[in-house]
Amino acid sequence: MRQSYTVTITEEPLLTLFNKELRRKTPSVSGSMIVSTFVGLLINQAKNSKTSQGLVGLRNLGNTCFMNSILQCLSNTWELRDYCIQNTYRRDLNNRGRTNTALMEEFAKLLQTMWTSSSNDPISPSEFKTQIQKYAPRFVGYNQQDAQEFLRFLLDGLHNEVNRVLVRSKAIVEDLDHLPDNEKGRRMWKKYLEREDSWIVDHFVGQLKSSLTCSECGYCSTVFDPFWDLSLPISKKGYGEVSLMDCIRLFTKEDVLDGDEKPTCYRCKTRRKCTKKFTIQKFPKILVLHLKRFSEARIRTSKLTTFVNFPLKDLDLQEFSSENSAHAVYNLYAVSNHSGTTMGGHYTAYCKNPQSAEWYNYNDSRVTPMSSNQIRTSDAYVLFYELSCPSSRI
Repeated sequence: MRQSYTVTITEEPLLTLFNKELRRKTPSVSGSMIVSTFVGLLINQAKNSKTSQGLVGLRNLGNTCFMNSILQCLSNTWELRDYCIQNTYRRDLNNRGRTNTALMEEFAKLLQTMWTSSSNDPISPSEFKTQIQKYAPRFVGYNQQDAQEFLRFLLDGLHNEVNRVLVRSKAIVEDLDHLPDNEKGRRMWKKYLEREDSWIVDHFVGQLKSSLTCSECGYCSTVFDPFWDLSLPISKKGYGEVSLMDCIRLFTKEDVLDGDEKPTCYRCKTRRKCTKKFTIQKFPKILVLHLKRFSEARIRTSKLTTFVNFPLKDLDLQEFSSENSAHAVYNLYAVSNHSGTTMGGHYTAYCKNPQSAEWYNYNDSRVTPMSSNQIRTSDAYVLFYELSCPSSRI
């Protein structure tokens, strides 16, 4: 049986240790030496601790497991964690004289509490919930919600409050079809950043390339769009398992647009049968992959329980890249899971602690260690991958 996480606390308070250390120094102690000694004790205390920080549960406020699951995944996104707990985000708030900053402030406050708590008691995210439901009223109340939709609203809200662009200029439509695809993609990304430019965009947003080829004249037109996550259809191969690569290939496969779906060819100036294909033009630092387990039926929503086999390390997406030189190798660090049915389900999270590199199961208030061979299940719903360093595989 896995044991719940507990925090190890030194037997002597830090200030007592600090005073003992000072008494071992000479009577004349400079201010800089005092600071250095204190900082050194903090570092040594952290090194001597046998436990990692960030292993604290979140109280369920009433069907808010979907929110808790995503919050734990984001808490273990180490660059976002540091952005919050080191107060780096305040440069994007205070330097701009913003008035609407409550969501970012409350989110950062919650992560700071989760990573500095000296108790194993679960934390209540009630104040954070108050702010997210102000930004997105659909989360008012205590009904079960979709974790992936919550993630999208949350990242959008955080982005809006730290957006470096204070006044969004009116979008100007330009004809860029005469440009080479790579240059066109760069121009469209630059235009996107002229309106949407934040730390959140720096890390979570990529760019998709959509190629539309006319079956009549052969002309290929391209469109480049930003994406915050990729919603992947689950390929069906009988009753066996499928791989994550199968799902990505299904998402990017060439589709035929005919009948009512026929688009207007840029060259023919009339509606033609075309083929459409996706590739990834720009890979984000944090890649969020959403497995489309829920499908709308005519009577009610159904859920796919197909087991999707996904890699924990070295997910190489080079074959889906628009540019052959792109580095596209990712490592998994968090999973949001949905168990049960659409009528009654529950969300949990499996996350890799960025300090210890150990995996933990976050089930609302409970946090328990787990083995890496337990991570792949048919409950996996939203996968969080981080781009690996090109020079060395993690």
